[in-house]
Amino acid sequence: MTLAIVLAADPAAGHLTERLAAQWRRAGADDVRIAADLTELADLVAAATGPVLVSGADLVAHTAVLKHLATSPVGPTVALVLTDPPAPGQATVREERGQVVEVDAVDATGVFGGALRVGAADLPALADAARRAAGAAPDAPDARLNDPASVPDARLSDAASAPDARLTDPASAPGVGAADGGPRNAVDRLVADLAARGTLIFAQRVRLLVAHRVGDEAQRAAAEAAVAAVDEDRAEVKLSVKERDDFFTTFFVSTWSPYVTKAAARIGIGPTGVTMVSVAFAVAAAVLFGVGGRPALVAGAVLLYLGFVLDCVDGQLARYTRHFSAWGGWLDTMADRFKEYVVYAGLGFGATHAGFRYGWALALAAMTLQTVRHMTDTWYGALHDEAARRPKVVTADAGGIGGKLNAASTRVQADTGSVSYWLKRTVVFPIGERWALIAIAAALFGPLVALVAVLVWGTLAFAYTGGLRTLRARWMRVPVMATVEAGLHRDDGVLARTLPTARRPLLLAVLGALGAAGTLVWALLAVHGGGDLPVWVPVLALVLLLGAAQASRAPHEGSLDWLVPAALRAAEYLFAIAVGVAGRAPAWLIFGYVLVLTLHHYDLTARLEKRQSAPPLHAATLGWPGRSLLLAIGLIAGYASIALATLGAYLLVVFVASVVLAWVVLPARARGGVRSPG
Repeated sequence: MTLAIVLAADPAAGHLTERLAAQWRRAGADDVRIAADLTELADLVAAATGPVLVSGADLVAHTAVLKHLATSPVGPTVALVLTDPPAPGQATVREERGQVVEVDAVDATGVFGGALRVGAADLPALADAARRAAGAAPDAPDARLNDPASVPDARLSDAASAPDARLTDPASAPGVGAADGGPRNAVDRLVADLAARGTLIFAQRVRLLVAHRVGDEAQRAAAEAAVAAVDEDRAEVKLSVKERDDFFTTFFVSTWSPYVTKAAARIGIGPTGVTMVSVAFAVAAAVLFGVGGRPALVAGAVLLYLGFVLDCVDGQLARYTRHFSAWGGWLDTMADRFKEYVVYAGLGFGATHAGFRYGWALALAAMTLQTVRHMTDTWYGALHDEAARRPKVVTADAGGIGGKLNAASTRVQADTGSVSYWLKRTVVFPIGERWALIAIAAALFGPLVALVAVLVWGTLAFAYTGGLRTLRARWMRVPVMATVEAGLHRDDGVLARTLPTARRPLLLAVLGALGAAGTLVWALLAVHGGGDLPVWVPVLALVLLLGAAQASRAPHEGSLDWLVPAALRAAEYLFAIAVGVAGRAPAWLIFGYVLVLTLHHYDLTARLEKRQSAPPLHAATLGWPGRSLLLAIGLIAGYASIALATLGAYLLVVFVASVVLAWVVLPARARGGVRSPG
């Protein structure tokens, strides 16, 4: 249940309070209360069991703005951020990567909009902040912030990464006064205190719609007139399109996909339905690419393009209708990868069918490359998010090539629409450009050229992003792998936990990947020459892999340890391919096995991005060391194909069962528990 609280203690409370309360109801709040002061607000928050929406009474906003805040999918706790100049008593904020990283910053990027949604996990902090701001607790911050022994994150006791000095100075504690020295509005005290406690707060910007904080009757009248002038449906359709997207998507999809979005909403198709149609289009395109022949290739290219349009429409439809869910986000991520890799399979089959011996090999290479790239993308994003949350003293050193690259990247990203901006977004080979390249190359030249083009551009993009990100990561010096459950996201399994611990996780992971790559090259040469792979070669590669597994419990505190998951994925995939090649397994079987592995690993990364727990049956997947050991045994015993087929089928069953448990059985049980309290 979602509770909305209008804090009537703020200025201009009288005639706006009831209006805001009615708007919160229309925005989807299940219960709306008016709090006379912060003490009453704290009591209401303490009794709440679900998300809480809080606003001051000086906010004049379109109801859709409040609905967007209430339904925002970016995170559990979200603050409304405006571009208006700050008035006395209002808090300014600095955003980075969509997060409110500092309140009352010198280099503020916006002003707090007087409304926020607080997730259930952050409600105790909100209640405590309200009591302290009301005077029920000392003006100084929570004692835990000054006691290193009781700080949840040990990093806060490190002088290099300690919170802003204001947190340990009662005279400058949040809530005492605004940045301009005047008395702070009550709701601004709350957001300042939450930020000071280290609460992860995401920013909800206002685009096309209207929201202003008002201090007198003239401002109220002007704001209400601006709200009344908004064409809500037209604004909502435009807002369904991402504010920033890639070149191909922006100019060849988003120019007309909103019309499809609006039509889908009118006939009642949901985002999940659109996703399923998009998958069907991609599968049909893959089949046509495999069939070959100019008409089939052209038809496949058209279907691939339309499938990508629908891939954009499902997200636009979710934003237009405000129908977000954890299931929808997970499904969208998984469907994107499945569609792309099924298309690679179609191209590989088509190239082989056309007479090229190594069509499946190219498809495998493209899938492996893209998956490893995605792993680096995921973890670099997590690294960058963590760096944004750190105090600027950690990352503000502008010296060195990393700092200069970071500054240059920031300038280019801010120069929206410039040639350098579009070049930067295109050179990294995002999904729109990949699908466009596949469609055009397949239609004009055939599957072989399409696969080669994807591999060449993908390799260059990987080298470009990998090199620059490595330099920037060394400059940031943020141990992001130390902030998560490393064993889960390494996908280690039971075997890794039984091995002795070794240090240097990244070095060992890279050595494991190099050993697997060397084994694959040797296997290819041996098979091409009509011989067999010596037994000691896969055994040596397995030793290197198990050496990488030994680092599972070692601290992942290096500035480049965010590369460990990607290196381990490369090691496992390359070793599995080497086993298949050495055992002369069918190419399609090797591709299918690696495809199942990618689904398993994308499940983990999707859960990381959505801040969800491990899959229900994660332990049953055996971990990458266990899977590699079983394949090595199968190869040595002379049953590589059987090992790949059996293990692949087992993992697919576990994956499907895990999906059913996670998204059907467990939610149903939770709902049943709510209906039947005892």
